[in-house]
Amino acid sequence: MKWFDAGVNLTDDRLDAEAVITDALAASVQRLCVITTHPDEWQRARELHAQFPQQICYTLGVHPHHAKDVTEADFTRLRDMISLPGVVALGECGLDFNRNFSPQDTQIAVFKRQLSIAAETGKPVYLHERDAFDTQCACLKPVVSSLSGGIAHCFTQGQRQLDAYLEMGLYIGITGWVCDPKRGDALRQCIPSLPLDKLILETDAPYLFPKSLRPRQRNNTPSCLPHIGEQVASLYDISPAQISASSYANTCRLFGMD
Repeated sequence: MKWFDAGVNLTDDRLDAEAVITDALAASVQRLCVITTHPDEWQRARELHAQFPQQICYTLGVHPHHAKDVTEADFTRLRDMISLPGVVALGECGLDFNRNFSPQDTQIAVFKRQLSIAAETGKPVYLHERDAFDTQCACLKPVVSSLSGGIAHCFTQGQRQLDAYLEMGLYIGITGWVCDPKRGDALRQCIPSLPLDKLILETDAPYLFPKSLRPRQRNNTPSCLPHIGEQVASLYDISPAQISASSYANTCRLFGMD
């Protein structure tokens, strides 16, 4: 089996890139997508791809937490960088009304600008959403037909939200949240109705260490992805090999990779 971790915060200081990749390869996790959330991270992600071109691809975008920080120069730079080798999606972008680290109207404006750039440049979108589902859908629906696809990153919700995202043609990113029998109950219940051709696996490392995995580690890493795959396989009642094959192929398809 081979695995593709579609979401790793590898610019986070808690993760050592060389150790992460060594451990990932030992666990048959052959590829990683590095998520960026702030313009300050874009160059570091570019450097990681240059250092590990066979293992690492990356996204470029502005997380809603940082919407208040973005400048017009950042949007220009985003357009200039989005076609660089290794860039596979625009994001992590979206809305987060849970903490409102940026004002909601600013989040919406920055999200819409990023959706426009994605449509112009033909890049799929890498989507974040928390406590803003209806507003996020209202932003997406007018432009989704112009996008070259997208992923609902770290999906943690239930059937209504799953159906809405699938109707828009999005892939669904499943993390270690599915390994939490309490918080992940709604997600676990709707997993069997998620078509296998829309399933993508990710760790969101160093966050969301799978609660069912022992021994517990301080930080989540891509090497934990096969365990998440096993948990997902049990919910589908199919083999981990089928989950591995489907999620890997889906991630490559979304990101336009061989």
